[in-house]
Amino acid sequence: MKLTTKGRYAVTALLDLALHQQKGPVTVSELAQRHGISAAYLERLAGLMRSKGLLKSIRGAKGGYLLAKEPDAITLAEIIDAVDERIDTTRCQGKANCHDGAMCITHHLWDELNDKISLFFQGITLGALAKKPQIKAHAKSTQIPLQFIRLEHA
Repeated sequence: MKLTTKGRYAVTALLDLALHQQKGPVTVSELAQRHGISAAYLERLAGLMRSKGLLKSIRGAKGGYLLAKEPDAITLAEIIDAVDERIDTTRCQGKANCHDGAMCITHHLWDELNDKISLFFQGITLGALAKKPQIKAHAKSTQIPLQFIRLEHA
């Protein structure tokens, strides 16, 4: 079983938005800088998540991305699904043909684990994650470099 960078980065980006969007739209550059993720890769993920109704984009000088729904209404399962991620612990990708074209002896075990993982991700929202003390502390300690601080005109 492997959750690829696509799923991990998508969850990271949306969690970051949940933690910072009260300050306004968050740019891909800000997300990339804060988390050490390629801006181009994040932009592709943002496009997928926007098309699935998880993000909305704001154009212009003060533009960026905002969550399209409240953090408590977005589950980790939705995020992972939005970027076409599939978590599968079976060797056969659920086709039941992993042992010489037939189902292996442990197929049902791994299939049941898939169900447990899916339920786990369905039961966690961005809002719940954002309220965890260790996540809030990490967000406070993450400094945005000076070039990303928006200056307001008086």
